[in-house]
Amino acid sequence: MNPYIAEFIGTGILILLGTGVVANVLLPQTKGHAGGLMAITTAWALAVFCGVVVAGPYSGAHLNPAVTIGLGIAGKFDWAMAPGYMLAQLGGAMLGSSLAWLMYREHFDLENDPGLKRAPFCTDPAIRNFNTSLMSEIIGTFVLIFVILYISGAKLESAEATPIGLGSIGGLPVALLVWVIGLALGGTTGYAINPARDLGPRIMHQILPIKGKGSSDWGYAWVPVVGPIIGCALAAILYLAVGA
Repeated sequence: MNPYIAEFIGTGILILLGTGVVANVLLPQTKGHAGGLMAITTAWALAVFCGVVVAGPYSGAHLNPAVTIGLGIAGKFDWAMAPGYMLAQLGGAMLGSSLAWLMYREHFDLENDPGLKRAPFCTDPAIRNFNTSLMSEIIGTFVLIFVILYISGAKLESAEATPIGLGSIGGLPVALLVWVIGLALGGTTGYAINPARDLGPRIMHQILPIKGKGSSDWGYAWVPVVGPIIGCALAAILYLAVGA
């Protein structure tokens, strides 16, 4: 499989399952209604595993621009491939969230709160403070990328064109990593820790004909994009500084 197609499909699976569980837990008259944080964090972790298993052998299964940037800074990925990876990730996230909406469309229609209609698509802070929300996304993404850099192995002598990333074998430890980040650090912003995960579905929330959807909250949208970029860069820099 072409690595860009692999990133598109893998990210699509990740976001379909991730936005799907949020819809299942929050929207009315679903089988999983009021399932709680454990259901959401567990399903997101397993969604990562599914995406990594599918894309890993072909692209390294970044599924996240923060992973692509972090691996690039750490010398584990060819920067020439990064734009294509990130566009594929964004497109996959847009597709995955659209499919989740199609599946739960009747339940979206039953919900009267615009905030809950938006929640499956994108993150929203528990306390609206841009500074603390940005810090939360930086810290959460830092942990994600710093640990992933050790999961992915020793530092390469050069960044070749072949994607170097997690692969299928790395799927389970990365899933566990995402799970603990969600449980431990996800209470402030909903732990986007992935610019494509938040931006792609937010775009689709804006575009899709969702009944009574309200605002897509573009005033907050920069936080789950900028925060993960800063966090992944700091993680890669520290990884190199401590003697990767």
